[in-house]
Amino acid sequence: MSASQSSPSYPWEVPPARRTVLKGAAALAGAAGAGLTLAACSTGTGTGTGTAAGAPAVPAEPVELGAASEVPVGGATLFRKSKLVVSCKEAGQYKAFSAQCTHAGCVLDKIVEGEGNCPCHGSRFDVTTGKVLRGPATDPLPEVPVKVEGGKIIAG
Repeated sequence: MSASQSSPSYPWEVPPARRTVLKGAAALAGAAGAGLTLAACSTGTGTGTGTAAGAPAVPAEPVELGAASEVPVGGATLFRKSKLVVSCKEAGQYKAFSAQCTHAGCVLDKIVEGEGNCPCHGSRFDVTTGKVLRGPATDPLPEVPVKVEGGKIIAG
């Protein structure tokens, strides 16, 4: 302060230094960004058990997914609405898994070359075994009982 300025009576009357203001603004922006990141990890569903996000990983009761012909032999189909993926290694042999990532509970968004992709953090799963191919997920997709009745796939 210059000689013509008087000393403040209270510490809060001293204007903060520019560096202090900038550090505070950066901390606030970082906290806001972290909140947005955490919100992106949340699925906002249920309070059951089975995934990191708390939503049920498998259906509580049998669910009709569609025609068995929707799952190609040697391939897999993602039933995103039902949060399930069904593969068919050989004709008539079906396997089903939860399509909810075991890391944060996001639903897989696509299958590319036999790998289910989690859009939230990039985990990859083998859709014929449920095995984790790439993290951050560490647990495999839970298997779901599946059968075909009257040409329809029933899971759960």
